[in-house]
Amino acid sequence: MPNVVYSTRNHTPAPLQPEGVLLYMKTAEGNDSLIWVDRDGNSVSQSQVGILKMAACDESTPAIPRDKQHHELVTKGAELIAEEELTAGGQLGRPSGARFRTYERLKSYFKEMNGTIFASDDLSKAIDEIYRYPLRQSAIDTLNRQLKSGIGDRQLAELVVGLRMDDRLCIVSEDGDKREPMIICSLGLFQEK
Repeated sequence: MPNVVYSTRNHTPAPLQPEGVLLYMKTAEGNDSLIWVDRDGNSVSQSQVGILKMAACDESTPAIPRDKQHHELVTKGAELIAEEELTAGGQLGRPSGARFRTYERLKSYFKEMNGTIFASDDLSKAIDEIYRYPLRQSAIDTLNRQLKSGIGDRQLAELVVGLRMDDRLCIVSEDGDKREPMIICSLGLFQEK
């Protein structure tokens, strides 16, 4: 399915389930984001589970004509996601994300180890890459698993240095340019007229 795919399905609005647009996009930092925006351009929810439940339908659900506000609301949703990304952890993403948590742990560990044999130049370069570039999806998965299992700081540092040496840590842009956000798809939820 190509990016920027959109559709609309019939939706009967309710107080906590207003008409609007569900948007899925990949941010400039490489994070996947979902948002539900109402007709007024306000965020209804960013709960992934809630949005996916709202989007769920069977293959026989008919599409209805696109609402005239659809693209305007997609734009507003994209702006809200970009704003959230900046305020919820800046360049490193959300504080609960693998990139943010790994960076903070390794930065503290490096400061503790500075001046010792364990404070390597490779670790310094890996920390810098984590700060400057988005993580590869495989690195996110690996780091999330290890962080959840309670990996120690030294083992985390060794893991990250190893991932970097194998070119499996970050998506490093050769020209240093920031990637553009990508709208993957959107679904309008509007009452059929």
